[in-house]
Amino acid sequence: MNIFFSGISFFRIPLILGNQPLRVKARYSLQLNYSFQALCLLLALSFGAAANTPAYDFSRADVAGLLEAQRRGELSAEHISEHYLKVIADNNPRYNAVITLANDVKAQAQQLDSARAQGKPMGALHGIPVLIKDNIDTADGMANTAGSVLLAKHFPKADAPLIQKLRAEGAIILGKTNLSEWANFRSSHSVSGWSSLGGQTFNAHDPSRSPCGSSSGSAVAVALGMAPLAIGTETDGSITCPAAMNGVVGIKPSLGLVSQEGIIPISALQDTAGPMARSVADAARLLAVISGEKLNKDDAKLKGLRLGVVANLMGYSPRTDAAFAASLDTLKAAGVTVIEGLELPNLDEMGNLEFQLLLWDFKDAIADYLATTSLPHKNLADLIAANRAAAKTAMPHFGQELFEMSEASKGRTEPEFAKAEARAKELAGKLGIDALINAHSLDALIAPTTGPAWKIDVLNGDHYGGSASSPAAVAGYPHITLPMAQTGDMPLGLSLFSGKGSDARLIAIASAIEPLLHRK
Repeated sequence: MNIFFSGISFFRIPLILGNQPLRVKARYSLQLNYSFQALCLLLALSFGAAANTPAYDFSRADVAGLLEAQRRGELSAEHISEHYLKVIADNNPRYNAVITLANDVKAQAQQLDSARAQGKPMGALHGIPVLIKDNIDTADGMANTAGSVLLAKHFPKADAPLIQKLRAEGAIILGKTNLSEWANFRSSHSVSGWSSLGGQTFNAHDPSRSPCGSSSGSAVAVALGMAPLAIGTETDGSITCPAAMNGVVGIKPSLGLVSQEGIIPISALQDTAGPMARSVADAARLLAVISGEKLNKDDAKLKGLRLGVVANLMGYSPRTDAAFAASLDTLKAAGVTVIEGLELPNLDEMGNLEFQLLLWDFKDAIADYLATTSLPHKNLADLIAANRAAAKTAMPHFGQELFEMSEASKGRTEPEFAKAEARAKELAGKLGIDALINAHSLDALIAPTTGPAWKIDVLNGDHYGGSASSPAAVAGYPHITLPMAQTGDMPLGLSLFSGKGSDARLIAIASAIEPLLHRK
């Protein structure tokens, strides 16, 4: 079944072929473009030669292991940061996942090492580098741009609340990741992973293929080992699609679990930040920090677990369906009760309402955000005019149809706004996810996340085949994607979603399922 507005069908942002150099915030107050060689020199001057790093197998590193290595004195926060900066230097010129590096990485690491040496308690992410999607405010001299040249000089004065929580638990803010410009909400003819400021991000498994979006750089960076953790944001599919297509874990939490403050918005109705990592355990740890919730979970026992297969969230490709069927067989053999052939009703109506609501809400949401900045642009009309004035740079391959459609609306004062919001939430939640779970006594619903990554095609745009993201996105419910299999060396993801506030239970289920899945 084709779900027209499912996933990222209206969050796709075009990509151009070819990289722009990594923008690095220098120790001077200038934003400069560094070549690969200059970046390597900067890293060498800041940290010293990589050979000084103690021997440690970072290829299998997880957050728990990195924390324990620091406790034992085997690694320092400075050594850990040095390693991940070296991986960025080695890989970013080809994949273009990281758009900016923080200028104080070494200072952050040294402060944490000093605190540990003095016997102060280590936070939940002490010395762990985290990359941040470039639509989240940080007050450290890095611009927050949404990938747009219009926001290249937007330097927030305060950390977003989720960044404050990361710093409080000892995380090192390593840098910002490239994204689909404006979180894939500028044009209906865009291609995923491209921004006018950052250029094109490429899939971690095949640079000729799409990374999906809009949290493209975050997913690619984690997949390539540029950082153990990254933050993405999702309105509908922008965490789960790139996570699936790059073979990492992504969690879209329940709406409201993570603060929306300090994030360049699409709509408060659905926007949320969420974690990306190589394992469910690491993603869950990151979510606990940025939400401020303990998210205590009981271990999920596979035997007796009841999962419902959503049949009308399948059919993205024959290979995807075959891999999903094999995964279901594996789950059944482990004792999971799988209820097949279920359907979520009214998906087309839900998708149409969602699209209208996002268009309406964006007009006011972006004005609210711009009012907190010192930018010359104060509303959506200003952004539209600025894009036109800088069209050769800002819009070289596609336009701003979604901007214009949103501006033509009355925003949140549209007469049908409240009614449409209530109906969309009802269709996705009470009459959708909740109804299936209650009718069949299910622990969660399950489906393939999306198909394998398509070839980058700047002329024709994304070859998007649908995804499982929309019902949970519209309802405001949690959605986890984890690596399921590979087809032709490209990753496929498996999605789990359930009712509002079921984040901890869903994490427990994903943790139990994770070891069973065949990733190759």
